Amino acid sequence: MLSRVADSVYWMSRYIERAENYARFLDVNFNLSLELHPNAKEQWKPLVVVTGDSELFEAYYKSGAKKNVIRFLAFDERNPNSIYSCIVNARENGRAIRPEITKEVWEQINSLYYLVKEGQDKKYWEKKDPRKFFDRVKKGCQLLYGILDSTISKTEGWHFVKIGQLIERADKTSRILDVKYHLLLPDPEMVGSALDLIQWSTLLKSVSAYDMYRRKYGKLTPWSISEFLIFDKNFPRSILSCLLGAEQSLKSITRSDQGSFSNSAEKKIGLLRSQLEYADINDIFGSGLHEYLDDLQLKLNQLSTSIFETFFSTKNIVNLSSKTFQNGKTQ
Repeated sequence: MLSRVADSVYWMSRYIERAENYARFLDVNFNLSLELHPNAKEQWKPLVVVTGDSELFEAYYKSGAKKNVIRFLAFDERNPNSIYSCIVNARENGRAIRPEITKEVWEQINSLYYLVKEGQDKKYWEKKDPRKFFDRVKKGCQLLYGILDSTISKTEGWHFVKIGQLIERADKTSRILDVKYHLLLPDPEMVGSALDLIQWSTLLKSVSAYDMYRRKYGKLTPWSISEFLIFDKNFPRSILSCLLGAEQSLKSITRSDQGSFSNSAEKKIGLLRSQLEYADINDIFGSGLHEYLDDLQLKLNQLSTSIFETFFSTKNIVNLSSKTFQNGKTQ
């Protein structure tokens, strides 16, 4: 597969997953804002902090009011990570590889584009309740992944789709879990209160994890919820499950044996996956959940850089191709 095609496939997938997760962020925060005392800055500005775009936000907006945050994260074309920008970028990447994807995939990407374009044109951020829009974005992205799985051959291109999706999902699951630290409970005395449990429950629902969590653990506790979203191998949105799937797709592309690595990307994902497999939730809470998640996000960024350098950077393509040929394999 050509490097530029793999790059476009990978980023098309990441942008779609990012758009879905931003819709989840906004949806869960809107739901939680209904339960909290109406203080716009405390409820909404930290959401921008969690996404890592606070400096850009402050350059364009004077306050962290609900309307401003929703516009910035969902519709503002000046924010390269807004839902609108992500769908536009996914569409442009899809256009660049139009012969490599199916008609159904392209039509669904276009459908998402016109959905977010309508939301921007009609200024949905000014609506009293924009949750219906967020729900349509989430379902549209999920439909696109279903179409990709059912219409694209399980070759290298499909594996790059999965790698992009799963690395982005692992990062955003860590961030939505970190929302609880930044955003929801300023008073330590409220830990274990009814409001605290409502917040954790809503957080689980934001990643479609509530039913599966209750089936496994029953009682809502910060430790077990964090353990489920970080370490559960069977839940598809947990961080460890995402890393296991991404690692499997990486090895399918390079045809490396399990337990070995042939490039820096495989080495980094193997190390990170091992660290999660042998971690303990009590140790994490002892040293600080926020600090652990912050370090995890840094390592996921480093993994993304390694994937670029291994597969998409032109200076490494010749070396990768030569190694593949020497092993008697074809790209």
